[in-house]
Formats: sequence, structure tokens, C-alpha cells
Amino acid sequence: MAPIGVLVEASLAVANRRSDGNSVANLLVDTGFLVALYRRNDELHQSALRFLQGNREGLITVAPVIVEACHFLAIEARMHLLQWITREGLTVFEIPQAVYSKLAALMEKYRNLDCDLADVALLWLAAESRQRRILTVDERDFSTYRLPDRKQLQLVEWMSADGSSERR
Repeated sequence: MAPIGVLVEASLAVANRRSDGNSVANLLVDTGFLVALYRRNDELHQSALRFLQGNREGLITVAPVIVEACHFLAIEARMHLLQWITREGLTVFEIPQAVYSKLAALMEKYRNLDCDLADVALLWLAAESRQRRILTVDERDFSTYRLPDRKQLQLVEWMSADGSSERR
């Protein structure tokens, strides 16, 4: 079986392909962005739509984020999210079984934040993919988390209740 890093790199190569042959950077996507995007009555819905319409970067996430987002969405919105993923609007990475002990160690490290599986899985993906920028509403936790090189994730500005793309 191929090493985990090789699998992530191969998947990122697919996610990075554009029709013009040039590669693009990827943004990590957390649950809150997806909920805002697919829940029409969310105060950040317009911000998520506007951001997405202007975005030219690839979007990547992990399967636990999709599960968590579906938990917060109505059935119609869940189906639209899954169809968007099928149309390659978002690249979803599965967590290899060998990584779960690392995820547990991250949960222990950030126990005081009561972090969840989606958060630590995104930290794993950030470290493996070397992507640092994230779309999230969870600014407190993602400002606290550190990657193995002790660097912080960069919070992408997209949130505003008035629909502009500013972080609140």
C-alpha cells in the first residue's frame, strides 16, 4: 500500500488540475462555510455565495466535514451539497485508518477547546497537503490550532452578515 503522503499528493494533483493546464492553490473548507452556503436562511449565506462566485482556487476538505455539515442541513440542502461534490465543486479526502491515532493525539492536545473530528481531520489535511488557508466560521479554534511546523492556519476573509466578504 502506498504511503499516506503519496496518496494525498496524488489526490491533490487531481484537485489542482484546471482546464487550462495551470495549477491552482487550494483552500481548506470547514463545516461552517458549507452550512452557510447551503442553508438559505443563514446570516452568512450571501457572504458564502459571493465568496464562491469570485473564488478561483480549488476547495478541499475531509469526509468528517461533509458528515458534520449534513447534520446541520435539511434534506434538500444535503442532496445539493452531495451533488456539488459529485460535480467536483469540492474535493473530499477520506481519512486513512492509520491516521486515526494522530487524530486522537490532536484531540488530546486541544482537549480544552473540545475540538471535534472534523477539526482535527482538517489539521491533518492541512499538514499533509501543505495548504494553510481555511474557510471557517470557527475563528477562535482555528486561530489556536498549530500545524506540526508550529505555523497557524490562515483564516480566509469571507464572512459578513451584510454579504460582503469580510471576516467579522
